[in-house]
Amino acid sequence: MPAVPHDWLSFDVDRTLNLTTGFLADRVDRAEAEVAVVGLSGGLDSATTLTLAVEALGPANVEALTLPGPTSTKRDERLARQAAEAAGVELDTIQIGPSAETLEDELGIAVDRTVRGNLQARLRMAAMYARANAHDGLVIGTGNKSELLTGYFTKYGDGGVDLLPLGDVYKTQERVLAAELGVPEAILERPPTAGLWEGQTDEDELGLAYTELDVVLAGLERGQARETIAEAADVGGDEVARVEGMVAASEHKRATAPIAERGAASES
Repeated sequence: MPAVPHDWLSFDVDRTLNLTTGFLADRVDRAEAEVAVVGLSGGLDSATTLTLAVEALGPANVEALTLPGPTSTKRDERLARQAAEAAGVELDTIQIGPSAETLEDELGIAVDRTVRGNLQARLRMAAMYARANAHDGLVIGTGNKSELLTGYFTKYGDGGVDLLPLGDVYKTQERVLAAELGVPEAILERPPTAGLWEGQTDEDELGLAYTELDVVLAGLERGQARETIAEAADVGGDEVARVEGMVAASEHKRATAPIAERGAASES
């Protein structure tokens, strides 16, 4: 069984499982939705979210989709299928590659790997919402607390969802939940990746291992001194400051769009 890297991240596994499944069941019921739609990437976040959704709603009320694009791999598809099979649901495939490539050609800009990755994330969400709209469903997001706090998600892509059952669960805590839920070992052991380009990994982009990042984030959440956090995470104080900066800089990604409010006075 995986373990959390510091006491700051200790949590009640059973309570968290009950809370997240209860949250999904309640929110889907309140929305009078027929299904929950989950996109599978072959990674831990989506496999764990799918399993929670099936636990909460039953397999007949969950739609699992895989949406491969130009940067997707055979391994992504294979692990997505393993996750669906383990959860007891069928997996549908929607190819976004042709749409992504056509749109890239029409943009009239130099498309680097970041633009390409974000474009694919937004196309995936457009396809998932089309399916959800057609079947009276809700789109279930797969993001965890570590990603949300650092802004490691695409605004209006994987961040544009109806519900985030893992949004208050750090990545290292999520690994514990996934093991408890029986997520396939091959997915548990896979290095976290957004699949934005060949060889890309979350930890390379974030600049810290999740075992370090989560301790820093948990320490910041608890209001610990920077020196205390650095010692607990076994990183330099400059890394703690850098993570603080990531949290602050990504605030706009966690908020709704600002509105130019006119005030309460009526126009004459």
